[in-house]
Amino acid sequence: MMPSHVQYLVDENGERKAALVPVAEWEKILDELEELNDIRAYDKAKAETQDAIPFEQAVREIQDGYSA
Repeated sequence: MMPSHVQYLVDENGERKAALVPVAEWEKILDELEELNDIRAYDKAKAETQDAIPFEQAVREIQDGYSA
């Protein structure tokens, strides 16, 4: 767990309504969320059963998609 210097905004009842996070910590959180999303996408792709295609065919299909 990374250290956190969060400040909370509270309402008149003392209930937390918002959080203020230093920019450096927020950027670290975003980086870690992006990495987590990449891991989840990888896991999902590995779990799907698809037939493998030759690399050259994959490149051709990608290039065709960009020119469309």
